Amino acid sequence: MSTRLTERVRRATAAVITVLATGCGYTERTPESVQVADTGVGALPYYGDATFTPSWFPAGEAPDDFHTISDFELLDQRGEAVTRSDLSGKIYVANFFFTDCAGICPLTMASLTRLREELADDLDVALVSHSVAPQRDDVDRLAAFADQIGAVAPEWYLLTGETDALYELGRDAFFADEDLGQTRSERDADRFLHSETFYLVDQDHHIRGVYNGMSRTAVNHLIEDIRQLQREHSSY
Repeated sequence: MSTRLTERVRRATAAVITVLATGCGYTERTPESVQVADTGVGALPYYGDATFTPSWFPAGEAPDDFHTISDFELLDQRGEAVTRSDLSGKIYVANFFFTDCAGICPLTMASLTRLREELADDLDVALVSHSVAPQRDDVDRLAAFADQIGAVAPEWYLLTGETDALYELGRDAFFADEDLGQTRSERDADRFLHSETFYLVDQDHHIRGVYNGMSRTAVNHLIEDIRQLQREHSSY
């Protein structure tokens, strides 16, 4: 296995050690070991299920039926509709938060602010923050929060909408509510577990990376991987 691919595998394995949070507390969970074939293709892996086991394909050649972020229609902090098509052709970093979270969210949103500053000249890159408390986080509240953190759409969307739509997107598209083999109680079945995880989505709506948004080193790796996706996309 090449040195470059080995480093990618190491980072992909480390990235799936996710901290899942209920409210503002959190519990650390570690998935089973990741098995990766030495294919020699694709500088960044593709992720297609809740195990976050990396799959490797030549750039731009993932199978047609490989997992992508599903279509959606939500409202941003301006009250404007945002759909999957608005992000077509863009790289974006997604996360899940709520505005009155006093635990991990201030740290993750600070990381996104830094990321936005680092990528200020990159119009092909967006940030997409989904509220997991849409009952409270209506458009007016998101607008006020956007002013507070400097989130300006369409470079940085703060999204709200129907609870079912947001939870379905988070659970089924990003696997953001999975607790890596742990069984959730019935009492928690209608609660969405937000986390510090950032998801890197490519121009074709594939998940290409997962990162700890509270780690400066992980965010540095995320920036490198965004640059890799930009180079990758320019080659096909």
